[in-house]
Amino acid sequence: MIATLKILLSSLMMAVDELRVNKLRTFLSLLGITIGIFCIITVFTLTNSLERNVRSDLAALGDDVIYVQKWPWGGNGEYPWWKYMNRPVPEYKDFRTIQDKVQSASYVAFNFDVSSKKVEYGDDYMEGVTMMAVSNDFDKIQQMQIVQGRFFANTESNSGTNVAILGATVWDGLFSSPEQALGKSVRIMGREVKIIGLLKKKGESMIGGPNFDNAIVLPYRFARTLVDERRYADPYIQVKARANVSMSQLKDELRGTLRASHRLKPREEDDFALNEISSASESLNSIFGAINVGGFFIAIFALIVGAFGIANIMFVTVKERTSIIGLKKAVGARRGIILAEFLMEAVVLCLIGGSLGLVLVYLCTVVINLASTFQMYLSLNNVVLGLSISAGVGILAGFIPAYFASKLDPVVAIRSN
Repeated sequence: MIATLKILLSSLMMAVDELRVNKLRTFLSLLGITIGIFCIITVFTLTNSLERNVRSDLAALGDDVIYVQKWPWGGNGEYPWWKYMNRPVPEYKDFRTIQDKVQSASYVAFNFDVSSKKVEYGDDYMEGVTMMAVSNDFDKIQQMQIVQGRFFANTESNSGTNVAILGATVWDGLFSSPEQALGKSVRIMGREVKIIGLLKKKGESMIGGPNFDNAIVLPYRFARTLVDERRYADPYIQVKARANVSMSQLKDELRGTLRASHRLKPREEDDFALNEISSASESLNSIFGAINVGGFFIAIFALIVGAFGIANIMFVTVKERTSIIGLKKAVGARRGIILAEFLMEAVVLCLIGGSLGLVLVYLCTVVINLASTFQMYLSLNNVVLGLSISAGVGILAGFIPAYFASKLDPVVAIRSN
């Protein structure tokens, strides 16, 4: 056993020396496998990062939250919009009814938003800003990262105080820093509002959720003095489940409460939609599974090119070292040792190329993360996958040349030169 390990170690050292001596050949071989590993791991990293970002955006909306709205989300096949267009929009009285009667709800919030508003500060202004009106407990349901200041106090929400929270794009455009913005007053629709909070930059959601960056958040009771939500907005109610309460239980209680409040007869359809994130999240599994399979078949062609390059180089190496192989076999080297020597050289070559490909993928993730809000993640699973594929390609590409080398007749091999 020890003798075999010594022989394999000697073979490994010889393989490294061969790669070092034949620099151009080694470079060309490395280039093929590096590009192959770079392509396949980049594809997997992009799809995994896309899935992670989408699921993160879904989680930010609340996987234990039900949205009471006029329009249901998604749906398979043709969307029957004509069934929903005459439904009433959720009203503030529905919000109060849910607060009072739905025992399985921990927090409830009534919200609406209106786009394309102008926010002014002195002679400066920002156009195209979304005005978001929110009620109490919105911050306990929706993830909001406040970098300076605070959320609305209950007294401010209940009395309709003219206070506001600015998104990162808005405060950056008007004030450059959150410290300069806090405590100042801006105008929206001709009304002065005092800034009491500034939000951290988040980036636009990939699933069309609320874009807090380009928003001014106002208490609902104040915002309704600026806009009639029943005519110019699409209000919705967020209902967060209590701990240890299932979404189906919350949905059943909500449906019963709202149907009673709306005085619907038993055979009448609901005139509201109860939307939840979990239904969208479940459909992602099949979608991203198909994307991963497609990405694998696209990237595998680059690996095939790299494998042929390695196999070609190994055939040339066997041809060049035929007489050396004959001498080794003449002094007692077994076929298994010759086979292992050439396989090890191919595997080492592929592992170096695979490592370089992974380094390139990592550098790309760093650049993309610094340049955009889309976050890329090179996971440990993908690193292990890249190295495993590299070793596998080395074994597959090097086996046939190594097998031919191990089968050479010692006398014929020595006389080959």
